[in-house]
Amino acid sequence: MSEDNLKSVIEALLFASEKPMTIEQARKVLDNLDATKVRQVIEEIQADYAAANRGIRIVEVAGGFQMITAPGFASFLKKLFKERHVERLSKPALETLAIIAYKQPLTKQEIESLRNVNVDGVMKNLLDKDLIRISGRKKAPGRPYVFGTTRQFLEYFGLKSLEELPKMEEFSTLVANTTGESEIEKIEEDINEPQKTAQ
Repeated sequence: MSEDNLKSVIEALLFASEKPMTIEQARKVLDNLDATKVRQVIEEIQADYAAANRGIRIVEVAGGFQMITAPGFASFLKKLFKERHVERLSKPALETLAIIAYKQPLTKQEIESLRNVNVDGVMKNLLDKDLIRISGRKKAPGRPYVFGTTRQFLEYFGLKSLEELPKMEEFSTLVANTTGESEIEKIEEDINEPQKTAQ
């Protein structure tokens, strides 16, 4: 296959893929083409789009690559999709998700002790949305389930990995526009509080 054809095939795969396409998935379609070569071609397409100031970009997210619209054109997309309903996470769901993301793995009891509220409904909602998962059991009396985030969580927030989560200083700035100062302090306290051991 010629270099141009290879680029076109990978571009088509990225366009058609509903979820971030992994290099391994591309390799299977391309008769086990070398992983380094697949990554090189994807990076070339990324560079082509950026150099030509195209409306599409390719980003690495959740262990794969995905086509997205260029961030600079967000205002036009908002006008196009202003009627579309976007389901947002509630503040309690975001607080619970932040605690899980930063302190995982941890039990429901540990989450409740940090939030000082029952989290049954919020946990069910996050599990239903596939943003969190049961990642095992704690070696403690009763062997309670422990929870962690999912690949869907990374996709939802556009992260390559958990290492890209904002640091606490950045987190304060990010939520300052939508959350009151006292709530920011509460979230930071919850995340920074040492994890308690289930009795």
